[in-house]
Amino acid sequence: MKKYEFIVEKTNTGFSAYAKDDNINVGTTGKTMTELKSNILEAFNLLNEHQNKKPITAENIFIQLDLNQFFEYYGDLIKAQGVAKRIGMNQSLLAQYIGGDKKPSGKQTTRIIQGLKETAKEILELDIA
Repeated sequence: MKKYEFIVEKTNTGFSAYAKDDNINVGTTGKTMTELKSNILEAFNLLNEHQNKKPITAENIFIQLDLNQFFEYYGDLIKAQGVAKRIGMNQSLLAQYIGGDKKPSGKQTTRIIQGLKETAKEILELDIA
């Protein structure tokens, strides 16, 4: 299945997104990430309809956030301090990555993302009474 990557940026009113591929002229906005993904799908399929191409599904859309955007969006729920502790990273280093003062290597990015995904998986598996 072909994936189409979209770059997302935080705005004063929510989010904006545009296709990473310069040959795909799709861009849109949304108040929430869910609305944004829905709007991307709608805009992309309007373009495809105009070009007599097959529609795509939500599974074809890949949204890219950098660490700063991720923590800006989810920071009220997921604290950088907790993430740093969980993955064994110095908190000030993670804060520098999030703030854009330093750019994490591919290995460090993978480490952070893996820690976040493992935490999310654990939460999904919980039964709370």
